[in-house]
Amino acid sequence: MKSSKLRYGQKKMRTVGTTPVMLLRTEETVHATGALCKHMAWPLAWGGKVDEGCITCPLHQSRYELETGDVREWSPFPLFPAYGKLVGSMRKKRPLQVHEVRETEGWIEVRLSS
Repeated sequence: MKSSKLRYGQKKMRTVGTTPVMLLRTEETVHATGALCKHMAWPLAWGGKVDEGCITCPLHQSRYELETGDVREWSPFPLFPAYGKLVGSMRKKRPLQVHEVRETEGWIEVRLSS
């Protein structure tokens, strides 16, 4: 996509081949990650909050590091103990995919990770 179409703090979903990707511009760089939360496949670009180098899914608050995709928190919401544990156990904890990304000649290019 054109670099000018992704402003600071903005998140967009695009499909590369058949893979949904989330693009996000921060102060430092452009990130390309898997577009869907690994917990319940909610699109992270739709309301995901970015803070301290992480993106938090708006659905159940799973939190991932943008640089590595590592899980910081796995589905801590809802806060009712028994129900929260049940919701968290619906899927196995998995990291978010992180893809190689670069900007060149006014374009953002993504190389999918394997």
